[in-house]
Amino acid sequence: MKPARILIIFGTRPEAIKLFPVVAALKTMPELDVRTCVTAQHRGLLDQVLSIAGLTPDIDLDLMEPGQSLDRLTARLLTGLGDVMDAERPGRVIVQGDTATAMVGALAAYYRKVPVSHVEAGLRSGDIYQPWPEEVNRRIVASIADQHFAPTETAAEALRCENIDPATIHVTGNTVIDALHATRTKLDANPSLAAGLDEIAARFAGKRIVLVTTHRRENFGGGMDNIAHALGRIAARDDVAILFPVHPNPNVVEAMERVLGAQANIARIEPLDYPHFIRALGLCHLALTDSGGVQEEAPALAKPVLVMRETTERPEGVVAGTAKLIGTDPNRIVAEVNTLLDDPAAYAAMARAHNPFGDGHASERIARVVVDSF
Repeated sequence: MKPARILIIFGTRPEAIKLFPVVAALKTMPELDVRTCVTAQHRGLLDQVLSIAGLTPDIDLDLMEPGQSLDRLTARLLTGLGDVMDAERPGRVIVQGDTATAMVGALAAYYRKVPVSHVEAGLRSGDIYQPWPEEVNRRIVASIADQHFAPTETAAEALRCENIDPATIHVTGNTVIDALHATRTKLDANPSLAAGLDEIAARFAGKRIVLVTTHRRENFGGGMDNIAHALGRIAARDDVAILFPVHPNPNVVEAMERVLGAQANIARIEPLDYPHFIRALGLCHLALTDSGGVQEEAPALAKPVLVMRETTERPEGVVAGTAKLIGTDPNRIVAEVNTLLDDPAAYAAMARAHNPFGDGHASERIARVVVDSF
């Protein structure tokens, strides 16, 4: 019997991180012919993950353009992915998360009546503009997919509340925990994979490191300025250093350069590849972020997460106590960071909380469901 063709589509660094263990698990299944297509929605950041994962895409659309609008990106994705599907003729398409690539990949598959699997399904903030446009992207994929791989029971219940057929919902855990464990194993065997942080580790020895990531569209403008001002105040502490891999989006770069300039206790560096990022999480005392993935990864290493957003589609971390929503008011950011720095009990309560996002075997569960569907 001819193997069933699976087309896995992704375009950004977070998608690649969360899908490379899924690709690996699916490729162990002789019943499947696994093909990968990248849109390169984030070119440089995507390539970092492909390199460490040892993954060479079968198709690379290379659609990234500087400063392109969401509508232009969406149009180019739809025609590009449509052409790929017409050539590949997959029996199933797999997308991940909440990006334009995921949403359009599902839509192009729907236009061809190809069934869709959604990895990391069911995340909801309840506000279509936070995160924007990710919240709506997820809802569109959910209306199309016939396999919903929910990372938690909370995500599964959100799908049931939207009248998604319960038989199509599978609680698997989050594949980012699979990726984290796999990468830590590689680092343990070969520490040189993250040796690029040796200089910073030495420079900030004896200080407590705050790891910062920020890139959300809803924080562009005033929110990004607020974050920058807060970081400047936090870095004024003698016992603290800030490690900040700066997202290449000009809205982030310009605000940080304008407000922060050069400060001895702030290391604004190029975006980190995944092994270096995992090492950075290990080095830090706490994470200050507006990212979704960091809310899942940091608790796996017992690091508290302060989330610079008003809402989160990952409420499990807040409920479990591993994460706290603090918004972008600079006074609030500074106060919450200082609490974790100065109150050992508050720190311990977050660092010791249970990580609700998985056990490192999500990809195996997903692969089995996909195979059984054939």
